[in-house]
Amino acid sequence: MEQLKELASEAPVIKMVNQIIQRAVSSKASDIHIEPFEQVLKIRYRVDGLLRETEHPSINMAPALISRIKIMAHLNIAERRLPQDGRFKIRVHGATLDLRVSTVPTLHGESMVLRLLQRDELNLDFASLGFESATEKRLLEILDRPHGIVVVTGPTGSGKTTSLYAALNYLNRPERKILTVEDPVEYNIEGVNQIQVKSSIGLGFSEALRSIVRQDPDVIMIGEIRDQETAKIAVQSALTGHLVLSSLHTNDAAGSITRFLDMGIEAFLLTSTVNAVVAQRLVRNLCPHCKQSYTPPAEILARFSAIQESPTLYKAVGCDQCGGSGYRGRSAIIEMIELSEAMQSLILQGKDKHALAACAKREGAKSMYEDGLHKVARGVTTLEEVLRVTQES
Repeated sequence: MEQLKELASEAPVIKMVNQIIQRAVSSKASDIHIEPFEQVLKIRYRVDGLLRETEHPSINMAPALISRIKIMAHLNIAERRLPQDGRFKIRVHGATLDLRVSTVPTLHGESMVLRLLQRDELNLDFASLGFESATEKRLLEILDRPHGIVVVTGPTGSGKTTSLYAALNYLNRPERKILTVEDPVEYNIEGVNQIQVKSSIGLGFSEALRSIVRQDPDVIMIGEIRDQETAKIAVQSALTGHLVLSSLHTNDAAGSITRFLDMGIEAFLLTSTVNAVVAQRLVRNLCPHCKQSYTPPAEILARFSAIQESPTLYKAVGCDQCGGSGYRGRSAIIEMIELSEAMQSLILQGKDKHALAACAKREGAKSMYEDGLHKVARGVTTLEEVLRVTQES
């Protein structure tokens, strides 16, 4: 342990850690992956949702490099057999950066992932996240209701937490008491009481939720509904006059309804409490400095016939500004369904998610694919990006 501390405090190791973090910030990465293998130490950055490989320091540097970051994150450097989680703050290029650290033991050492959370660049405005004006207006009307559940759904890394924070930011007023239960707390929001789940001491989602209902909140945000007990408390909270925001892991908006039913929530309770479900994915935005217009073939243009006649489409090229990828930044493509009377009737009849999705479409809801096509027609992204993250519908 003393030898590890000594290695981690040497100038070359400190310099290397700082350089890795600075490069990640410069390339606008969301995560840094440090992975030791038998012959090589790989360092990869996740930029706009995709991993990019960079430098390969000597494998002999791995123990010192990982120990240095562990010391910064107040982790136990002697423990290399169990996963550990921590966080620390650092200033890079004049901006405050929150880093969340996760380690897991692997065959050739400890694999480490650092999540970069840039407070100064956190934009909690629905329009800048990618919400179309009509969808944003409708969602804000739903958030203004005094009670009910609003669910954001999608796979890991689809921007659910950022959308929930944007909703909290909109609701955050002096006359409202807002409490959240999160695992982990990603960003601190002034005026919002945030609770960090600690399963190791028996403070899980359900235990924390049972306590906060007695704290007289107006708005409750549950980081994720993972089990039947959490789902039941969320429904109970909505029935007793609270506005509940949460996330689920499903592929589309209609799938969230069947997921609740699978968790054992009765259909009549579901129709009384759920106000809306928002499903989303993240697509990469075209780099404004190098995108090029092109004439697509007829079969591609046919996809846009319902939206716009002969839209101008762009393709990714690559330049110094975007690191040669042709893309810079990301936007959300959104699908939002409200529980109308027709939808509630189908749920009570026990219809599947395909029937619910068809009903939402009849009532004018856009699928994620259709929302993506609108963004392609406006030159925000490419058709390849939309097809990468959605199913054509």
